[in-house]
Amino acid sequence: MKVVLINSSDLEGGAARAAYRLHQGLQGIGVSSQMLVKNKKSGDPNVILSQNGIANKFDKIISTISNLPLRLYPERNPAIFSPEWLPDSLAAKVAKIQPDIINLHWVCGGYMQVESVPKFNKPLVWTLHDMWSFTGGCHYSEECDRYTKSCGSCPQLHSSKDSDLSRWVWQRKAKAWKNIDLTLVSPSAWLAKCATSSSLFKDYRIEVIPYGIDIQKYKPLNSQWAREILNLPKDKQIVLFGIAGGTSNRWKGFNLLVSALQSLSKSGWKDRIELLVFGSSQPENAVELGFKAHYLGNLADDISLATVYAAADVFVAPSVYDNLPNTVMEAGACAIPSVAFNIGGLPDMIEHCSNGYLAKPYETEDLARGIAWVLEDPDRHQKLCARARQKVEQEFTLDIQANRYLSLFSELASASNSAAP
Repeated sequence: MKVVLINSSDLEGGAARAAYRLHQGLQGIGVSSQMLVKNKKSGDPNVILSQNGIANKFDKIISTISNLPLRLYPERNPAIFSPEWLPDSLAAKVAKIQPDIINLHWVCGGYMQVESVPKFNKPLVWTLHDMWSFTGGCHYSEECDRYTKSCGSCPQLHSSKDSDLSRWVWQRKAKAWKNIDLTLVSPSAWLAKCATSSSLFKDYRIEVIPYGIDIQKYKPLNSQWAREILNLPKDKQIVLFGIAGGTSNRWKGFNLLVSALQSLSKSGWKDRIELLVFGSSQPENAVELGFKAHYLGNLADDISLATVYAAADVFVAPSVYDNLPNTVMEAGACAIPSVAFNIGGLPDMIEHCSNGYLAKPYETEDLARGIAWVLEDPDRHQKLCARARQKVEQEFTLDIQANRYLSLFSELASASNSAAP
């Protein structure tokens, strides 16, 4: 079985890390797996650059050109919106690899043109990391359900016209992807439900296969040792928050975490906890939380991340919209319980009051209540930690994920070979 995974990067961003882990998991069970990326960060020889060196130097320019249509909407929301209209050479690159299966992942940022999908001429499996593939360009529709019809009058673009950019992107997808050999994989039940309700994917097969993680890299470590390495206090309880791209990411809910922590500070926890943040450096105008905060900046390697999780007592994921965040899975593998809002794919990982706490959506007082509930009883905390690790061992290992993908890939390749003249 020869598989090629296509993602814009191998390590930059949550989708990239998830795709690269799958690539490693497939290799671990004997599958010939390669990744095709435009932005390579690993030293893996089986990760192939889809562009030559000259093209890579102009990557930022290409991304800028790709986003030119957005200039027509100066009042748009700051969230990412991807028209994906620039031509690419991915189909030719893939043809040289001659895979049995093509597994698409996150392909935006000017990486893959909408119209390229039917050119691959092989069974396609598309792993969904957000909602972009079935919307008119947004990556999370937020409160909008226009993707169930044909988009247009896009609230994220602040557009009141039916024939706007979102309708144009949706129409291009509908035209290009009609009758293609495509199977969808969603990491979460929530995203699968969204895809099923979409006008673009309602008639396609959709499987739910959660992400997987290497539980030998992410595992329980000695907390005191980790805190000593990171220069953290050993007499405080550590609340951990992780975010890619900085605390300004509107979907990750850092502002809601701030409100929850300020509430905790006023309710007797002021001298008992400290905040630890990775993925972001300290903001120039740091918000007053009521207690000390430590900012670690960007961390890319698994050893550093596992050490950071080991130093924590609880991980908080205050996402407003999210699929199946790697961070909650990583925390669980390290036997750290998580607190999050009951939204998106988070209930797939967090069992309320069993391995963490699911707060009522966007109620910061309940988020604060959940953090306190996890931390206040040492015996209960120990049980939550044990169940957090057990949940990952039972449902989210790389081996489980890779074998489920292999089963799907084998079925689709066999059907394709049988249908060939």
